[in-house]
Amino acid sequence: MPSFSEDRLQPSGDHSPAQRQRFRYWRRVIGIIAGVALALIALVIASICLFWARCTSNLPSVDTLKSYHPPLVSRVYSNESSLMAELAAERRVYVPSEAIPDLVKNAFIAAEDQKFYSHAGVDYIAVARASVTNLLFRHHKRPLGASTITQQVAKGMLLNHDSEVSIVRKVKEAMLATRMEHVLSKDRIIEIYLNGIYLGNGAYGVVSAAKGYFNKSLEDLTPAQAALLGSLPKSPSNYNPFLHPDRAVERRNWVLGRMVETGALTQEQADAAKNELIAPVKTSRAGPMPDAEWFSEEVRRLLIAQYGEKKALEGGLDVHTSLHPLIQKATTTALRNGLEDYARRKEAFPAPYGHLSLSEEVLQAKTPEDKAEIVKAMREVRPPMGTLTTWRAAVKLSEGAAVAWAEETNEGFEFKQADLNKNEMKGAGATLKPGDLTLIIPTETGPVPLAQVPQVQGAAVVLDARTGRVLALSGGWTFQQSQFNRALQAKRQPGSSFKPFVYLAAMEHDISPSQRFEDTPFEQGNWHPQNYEKDNWGALTLHDALRESRNLVTIRLANHVGLDSIIDIANISGLTPNLPPYLSSALGAVETTVLQEAAAYAALANGGHVVRPSFIDYVQSPDGELLDRFTDPSLAIVPNDNPEEMPTLKDSRVVLASPQSTYQIQMMLEDVIAKGTGFRGKPGLSAYHIAGKTGTSQDWHDGWFSGFSPDLVTIVWMGYDTPRSLGQNETGGRVSGPIWNEIMRKALPLRGDLDFPQPPNMQLAKYDTGLIQAVDAFKSDQEPGVSVEMHGGGSDMTLGAEDTGASIIEHLPASEAKAETAETTGPVEPAGTAPPPPAPKQETSGDIGFGGLY
Repeated sequence: MPSFSEDRLQPSGDHSPAQRQRFRYWRRVIGIIAGVALALIALVIASICLFWARCTSNLPSVDTLKSYHPPLVSRVYSNESSLMAELAAERRVYVPSEAIPDLVKNAFIAAEDQKFYSHAGVDYIAVARASVTNLLFRHHKRPLGASTITQQVAKGMLLNHDSEVSIVRKVKEAMLATRMEHVLSKDRIIEIYLNGIYLGNGAYGVVSAAKGYFNKSLEDLTPAQAALLGSLPKSPSNYNPFLHPDRAVERRNWVLGRMVETGALTQEQADAAKNELIAPVKTSRAGPMPDAEWFSEEVRRLLIAQYGEKKALEGGLDVHTSLHPLIQKATTTALRNGLEDYARRKEAFPAPYGHLSLSEEVLQAKTPEDKAEIVKAMREVRPPMGTLTTWRAAVKLSEGAAVAWAEETNEGFEFKQADLNKNEMKGAGATLKPGDLTLIIPTETGPVPLAQVPQVQGAAVVLDARTGRVLALSGGWTFQQSQFNRALQAKRQPGSSFKPFVYLAAMEHDISPSQRFEDTPFEQGNWHPQNYEKDNWGALTLHDALRESRNLVTIRLANHVGLDSIIDIANISGLTPNLPPYLSSALGAVETTVLQEAAAYAALANGGHVVRPSFIDYVQSPDGELLDRFTDPSLAIVPNDNPEEMPTLKDSRVVLASPQSTYQIQMMLEDVIAKGTGFRGKPGLSAYHIAGKTGTSQDWHDGWFSGFSPDLVTIVWMGYDTPRSLGQNETGGRVSGPIWNEIMRKALPLRGDLDFPQPPNMQLAKYDTGLIQAVDAFKSDQEPGVSVEMHGGGSDMTLGAEDTGASIIEHLPASEAKAETAETTGPVEPAGTAPPPPAPKQETSGDIGFGGLY
């Protein structure tokens, strides 16, 4: 057979044309093959390079893990350093590795990565095993994972925003895991892992999980409980012991077996743990302190505005606030009591909010089976929004006045039954039919009263008069019913509670409290301002006019001192910026908020200094560094401190008025509560120095009681969210006065008995006002008890529409009749220009503004 040698491939003249043609053919084929091979090699190299570039592009730096801290809960504290709220995107408590028991570490290592302490970031044997298993059984089993704990840290902490396809991400995980093992110790890696992993039930990290599932610290966990936590990373929802106890037991027992394999437990310990019941414990998550939800929400809003949402909710901040827990509880309770009292007096009792379709026989509740069926049905009932936690949803039974409800106990739900009290059965209770659902207030023994969620709303603020620190705030009936904060967000007309600032302007113009102004009628166009009682008392001292809230005197006084002065005081105090330049504004025909009025009244209480309300005292970082202080250190000195023992600090507050002028207002407003329209604020507080003013807006839409002691300011408002009448004669003194009084009776004993400090160059004098014997403060250039002749204060004063604002308030009606409980202190028939004769003091709740502004 002829051999195929090299010389046969060489073309020569001796070769036939056929041979040369074959030579060219094979050379072409070999060339094509070589080209394709080179192209494929180049393509593979390029693909590898591109894949490598894709895997390494935007790869996070492992060095960031050296100082890594996961998102932490920010904690909000009251002024007594008690925890009142937690702000968090993820609920987590971070602990160092040495604080995590080996039992807990070993449970997670056994379940997730048995070779954690021996591999260098990637367990290649586990990867190969998982690859083969997934290839052979890919249609029959869920894909098997092989990620180490280090890879899970890389995935969760460094690649949590990476949306790459899985193969690229797996390579990135492996690369990062390998790098991490070179720069971080095993203890640091396990620390990051156990603090960062999500374990279901809203818990991030092992500390939160131990608390959330067992209400225990890590040191108190049993081997069975530690194994249960270790079983959760695979699928927190599927193995949640609250939702799937059988799956949780199976998975826990598997982890216990793995812990035996790793030597973390003996077989005897594991067997004993497998026999242990899971018994998860339901715990309530730390939410806002009861009664402080509106305060906490405002703190959250302020923190986000100051630091941004990420730092506020994930920065682990320690936020120390001004909230006083006892005063806050008193404020919430008093406001609810007042709203509930008004609702019972004035609002129709609501119809049954539902009906249970149970047979009449079952509703007789004679057998244990009947009672069990009623309890079962009542557990499905959802009470109306605004239901208090102390109330119960109840069903009317078949016989008599009986109602039943399901009472939750440690053992479950218990059947409870009681009769409605007699008063209820004469009223709303008489309309209830068997099966109707209503609300009741449980009692220890005897009949129970019905409860109703008020339609009316209210708000209250308690402020430190010297610093502006908000000690308590309630924005409505309940936060769960409505998160609208009426103390901060609702703009309402203050009515006559605005008047003290008109009188303050007069004191700043060196007008004395004993100066007389005419309380006689006048009209201009369609504007007919009146006093509440629709009577006129002639010439009155400013003391009497403010005490009895006489509108006509206030209008003449405002006209005399000039609207510019009143506008300046309203703007500087923050009560109502951009006050309209009309005399009607002097009667409260403006808008303000409860918090703004509280800040303005603080200037009346503290001697004339403007304060700005603050909710936060200071904020610290997780390591204790002071980030911000929101209160002025110069305000640390409080009244009655010994000045010789205190450092001298410059007072940086803006001055609204002189201490002398504000002291005169303080003395006058003390008499408003002691003898005037604010008498409902007095009961039980005779031992304290308190001052205040009532206010009621057009057609009784808003009821205010604004008052203060030397160091506390409390403002209360009541009204409907969509303004409508509270009812004829439902004045601020009547609806809000008792609320104010209840708050102050709880708050003042906590603060001590202080007196309003008398400024220099002032003298106190007792004199006859023509109505009462009054004590007022007079400046050194003023003669006590004397009224001098003044221009612009007589009964012949004329007012144009441009002065009164009549052109913009023509739609406002005149006032209605006197309040049901009002008793005048002067004559009921119109008087002349002479002052009315002295009369025995009888308290009045009358407090009307212009044309129906009370």
